[in-house]
Amino acid sequence: MLLSATPPPGPRPAQQARLYEEAARHRGLTPPRTHPLASITWLGPAASNPALAHRVSGDPVHLAESLRWIEAAVRLPHWGKAHMPDHDLDAGWLLHHLSLAYRWIGDDLPDGVRALLRYKLLLQGRRMYEFAVASEGRWWSSSYWQNHNWICYAGLATAGYVLGKEEWTERAKDNLGTVLDLMPDDGSHAEGVVYWRYGVPFLAIHLDLLQEAEGIDWWGRGGFLTNTFHYRLHQLAPGFAFNVDHGDCHDRRSGHSAGLYYRLAAQYGIPQAQWLGDLASGELLWQEAAESGVRPGILPEAYLEYLWYDPSVSGARPTETRAFFPDLGLLAARTGWDDDATLVSFKASPGGGHKAWETSAKHRAELGWETLNQGHHHPDSGSFVLVSQGAFLAVDEGYSNRKRAAHHNLLLVDGQGYADEDRYHVYKDIPYERQARQRDVLAGPDCGWAHATAEIAAMYDPDLGVRRLDRTLVFTPSGRLVLLDLAEADTEREWTFLLQTDRPTEPGPDGGRLIRSGAACALVRQFAPQDASVVSEATEVEANPTSSTPELRLTRTLHTLSATTTRSTDALFLTSIVPGSAPAPAERVLCTQGQGVTFGEETVLLSP
Repeated sequence: MLLSATPPPGPRPAQQARLYEEAARHRGLTPPRTHPLASITWLGPAASNPALAHRVSGDPVHLAESLRWIEAAVRLPHWGKAHMPDHDLDAGWLLHHLSLAYRWIGDDLPDGVRALLRYKLLLQGRRMYEFAVASEGRWWSSSYWQNHNWICYAGLATAGYVLGKEEWTERAKDNLGTVLDLMPDDGSHAEGVVYWRYGVPFLAIHLDLLQEAEGIDWWGRGGFLTNTFHYRLHQLAPGFAFNVDHGDCHDRRSGHSAGLYYRLAAQYGIPQAQWLGDLASGELLWQEAAESGVRPGILPEAYLEYLWYDPSVSGARPTETRAFFPDLGLLAARTGWDDDATLVSFKASPGGGHKAWETSAKHRAELGWETLNQGHHHPDSGSFVLVSQGAFLAVDEGYSNRKRAAHHNLLLVDGQGYADEDRYHVYKDIPYERQARQRDVLAGPDCGWAHATAEIAAMYDPDLGVRRLDRTLVFTPSGRLVLLDLAEADTEREWTFLLQTDRPTEPGPDGGRLIRSGAACALVRQFAPQDASVVSEATEVEANPTSSTPELRLTRTLHTLSATTTRSTDALFLTSIVPGSAPAPAERVLCTQGQGVTFGEETVLLSP
C-alpha cells in the first residue's frame, strides 16, 4: 500500500477530501531557511501529503507544494537540532516521509532536486544506521518497548526499501521481529495513550512496508497488534473525544489516530476500529487538532487515512463495557459510552508491564543491555482515574519530568511515595523484586460489576517496613466506587490517602467532600479512619514533554485531598465515591468480618 500508493479498492471520497485539504494546509507558510530550534518532524508530512495528492490527482499545484518542502528539508545540514541531531525522531520522521515522496513523485521532480533528495536520504539513512549499530544495547536502538525505537527504525526501513539499501532494511526487520515478539500479547502499552498514538502507527507502517516489499506477513506475529485497538478503545473516556491519561500524556485530547484505526480495522476485521476511524477523521478531527499538545498531530496522517481505509469494512459503535489487560494490570469499566456515562481505569504492574519487566531483566543479566526505557512510565500502580458526566473527577497528573506517587490517587507512608521516585526514569536501576501487581480481578462482560486488588507494598522504601499495602477497588453496575486500603508495617507509621482533582474539593453532606468539574460532581465519603487529619492543597506539576524543544515548560495544578492517620502499625481506609448531582446515600455496613458499604439497591461486601 504505502510504497505503491495503492489503497484497497473502493470509493473513499471523505479520505480523498482530507488528503487534498491537508496537501494545501501549509501553502500560506514559508519553508524555513535554517533549522528552527523546535522539532522539524512536521516538514516530512508537509512534503509527503501533497506528493500523494499529486500522485492521486495529477494536479501540478500539489507537485509544486511538495517540491517547496522537499527543497527546504534537504538543504538543512542536519535533521534535528536540540537533541541528538540526525539520530532520533526528527531524522526518523523525515526519512520516512521524504522517502515516500521520492518514491511517489521522484520522476516528476526537477533533475537537480531529485538528485539532491536521493543524496540527502542516503546521507541521513547512513547516519541513522551507523548510530543504531554503534549504540546497540543502549537507548532507542534496543529499546524495544519505546516509540523512538519504532519511529527511527520505520524511517530507516522506508529509506532502505526506496533506495535499495538491504543492510538498512535487514537491521530494521530484525528489530521489528524482536519488538513484535516482546510486546505484550494483550495489546496494552505502558507509555500511555498519547505515546500509543504517536508510536504504534509506525509499527503498522513498518509491517505494511515489509509485506509490500518482501512479501512477508507479520501482522499475526505476537498478539500486540491484533489486540492493541482493544486497549486503546478502553482508554477512551465516555463520548469518545478524550483519553484516560495514565503514563506521560501531554493532555487529554491527544489520543486518536484515524489512519491506524483504519489499518487495524482492515487487517483484523474490527468494526469498532472502522467506526472510530470515521469519528476521529470527521466529527472529532478539528477539535483534536486544535487542542492536542502533540506535534505534528493528527492532521498530517491524511496520507495514512487515504491509503489504509478499506471501504469494504463495516463500522459498528462499541458496546463492551468491561476489560482487563493482565500485562499492564489495567482494569477498565464503564456504565456505557454516552457522554454522561461513568468510567474508571485502575492499574498496577511492574515498570513497563510484566513482560517487559521480565524480559529486560534477562537482557540486563545475559547481555548487559538496558532495553527498557522507563521515561514515560509513572509511579502509579494502585492509582485510578474516574470520569463521569462528561468530566474528569479523580484525575492523573498527565506529563511530568519529576514523577512522584504524590501526584496520583495513591497512598503515602510517613509522607513518602515510592522508593527512588522524584525523577524522570522512575523505574531505572531499581531491584527486580520491586513489583506491583493486580489480583482477584473481576471484569466479566455479563455481571455488571468490576473488581481488582492492587498489591503495592513492594514499591515503598524497604526502610519503612511496609509488609502490606493492598488497594481493592469495586465498580458497581451504576458506576459507584468503593475503595478499601489495607496497610501494615513493622513499626508505627503515618498513612496518607490521596485524591487528585482538577479543582478543590468542597465540604459535603455527612462529613463527605464534593468533587466538582463544570456541571459534573461526585460525593466522597470516607468511613474509616474516623480520626484522620484532612487537608486540601494545590500541587504543582511541571514538565518538558519534548527534548527537541528544551526551553518548553508546561505546568499543571492538581488539587490534592489528603487524609492522614495517627501513627500506627496498621491502617484501614474505606472510601466511597458516588458520581451524580443527587448521589445515593452511602452507609457503612457493619460486618463481623470484612467491610461493607451499601447504597440501598447496591451493596458491596468485601471479605477479610
